[in-house]
Amino acid sequence: MKIEKIIPGGQSLATDENGKKIFFWNALPGEIVEEYVITKNKSHYAEAIATKISNLSSYRVEPKDACFLSTSPWQIMDYDFELKTKQALVVELFREHQIVIDKPEIFTDNKIYGYRNKMEYALYYDLEENKIFPAFHQRGSHRKIPIIKSSIERPEIFTRAKEIIDDLNSRGEEARKYQSLLLRCNQDGQVSGGLYENKKPHPIFNNLSDNILGYKYSYSPNGFFQINLPVYEMALKEIKKHILTDKVLDLYAGVGTIGLSVARDKDLTLVEVDKYAFGEMAKNITTEGISERGSTRVSAKTPVATGVLDATRNGNIFAILSKSEDALSYVAPDQTVILDPPRAGCDEKLINRILEVEPKTIIYLSCNPATQARDIKILLEKYKIKDVKTFNFFPRTPHIENLAILSLK
Repeated sequence: MKIEKIIPGGQSLATDENGKKIFFWNALPGEIVEEYVITKNKSHYAEAIATKISNLSSYRVEPKDACFLSTSPWQIMDYDFELKTKQALVVELFREHQIVIDKPEIFTDNKIYGYRNKMEYALYYDLEENKIFPAFHQRGSHRKIPIIKSSIERPEIFTRAKEIIDDLNSRGEEARKYQSLLLRCNQDGQVSGGLYENKKPHPIFNNLSDNILGYKYSYSPNGFFQINLPVYEMALKEIKKHILTDKVLDLYAGVGTIGLSVARDKDLTLVEVDKYAFGEMAKNITTEGISERGSTRVSAKTPVATGVLDATRNGNIFAILSKSEDALSYVAPDQTVILDPPRAGCDEKLINRILEVEPKTIIYLSCNPATQARDIKILLEKYKIKDVKTFNFFPRTPHIENLAILSLK
């Protein structure tokens, strides 16, 4: 089968002699797949891994890791081709929702390995060597692959993983006792995290901190925080250019890094549903980093609207524990609204509320351009697209981070 193109999601498309669509890993456009292993077989399509290929693409390069299919399946392609492919996929995903955009500018710091600040490893027990190895799950299966080298995470993480596993081996521990090994590293190279034991609550690890655009943020190793901070800062600088109102509402705020980095001097409201992320956000709104605004103290809880579980205020900054779709009363016309939802996109109630209230500017950062385009298609009833930019947060993988700026018509 000849590979036709790369599709959203990162696989390559081919069609067999019966017209069935096959979605391949480890294959590039123009290549001929001669042998493959099917990992999922449905009546109208199948997913597979190419194992023998001819007519090799000029864009193909040698993968750096033996485990690349598990962690970063685009290690097989030239990096310039990866960037152009991601730009084209954004255009295609918007076109599928009848939205025509120009090829977006794509941002990268060109660091394509050693960028991840968080990694979770499985544990594999080798019966021949009688010891534990760090492992990843083989793509398309539950089988574990032992690894001796991994290149996409910061090297401090893999070094620490080996130290922890060497300690397990010195004590004769069994791999089946543990669910996984989770580690995170800050920009200074400090590593926190540890082992998750089966059938036991996840342990509380020491917090880490990082500076983003001059402000200090605290976060838990097993909580949500951005994976690639240098490229994330590029996105924040682009977002900040479009903050032109005195009031800003940051929805799906996490630990607050977007709103607090770009609108800390504004009348800022941050909304987050996860209670642990909210706890970190409450700390972060009192952290001044290297700014000169001086220290302040979090006040007592402030009266809040229906649907809000908790809240705290620090001067001009108001942090709310709530689902974004339950905090609709905080959407106002004289605002810039920042959206950074999970992969599923925005809740329909929130989209309808935005259309009803008509905030001046919508800043929509998404880890899934497919659901982003779906939501924007609805918002185009009253908004127009002012700008679209793409950020390569996850080199050597198909994941795309996309920023869209919408202004009221």
